[in-house]
Amino acid sequence: MQNRDQILAMLSTILVDEFEIDPADIRPDASLYEELDLDSIDAVDLVIKLQQLTGKKIQPEEFKTVRTVNDVVNAIEGLMQS
Repeated sequence: MQNRDQILAMLSTILVDEFEIDPADIRPDASLYEELDLDSIDAVDLVIKLQQLTGKKIQPEEFKTVRTVNDVVNAIEGLMQS
């Protein structure tokens, strides 16, 4: 079971390594689309990476409401507990 800090660290690593995002920009309240400049294709790639790391199936519908870094952490935390 991962805690929120571990999930955030994992997410930050993905965002930096895969999407070349500046680590300083990755804050819980940062918007994935406006501030971090992800697009819908990036979001799909992010979901795939998170699935690989968590071993959990992520339904695209679960990510439709995700807007911020904190939303992603909440979604992953929920998955890990299910």
